[in-house]
Amino acid sequence: MSRKIKLIWDFRGPASEKTAEHHEIHLKEYIAIEKLPIEITGFEVLNDMYAIAFMVVTDENMIQVRDALKPHRGELYS
Repeated sequence: MSRKIKLIWDFRGPASEKTAEHHEIHLKEYIAIEKLPIEITGFEVLNDMYAIAFMVVTDENMIQVRDALKPHRGELYS
């Protein structure tokens, strides 16, 4: 069984929530265009000046997605 990795894009400032929400739309578009078997995306508001958008990928897709979309960071997903 392959590991799941949460790729994360950080957004800061007063518009961070809307930016993260909009970025998730682009993540879903990328998944559809590339026909990837990825089902988990989302965005989270961590406070009024900081939000993230994320995508959960497997080891097999991580390098392709990382190189194409340049996430700010990643962590193991459980």
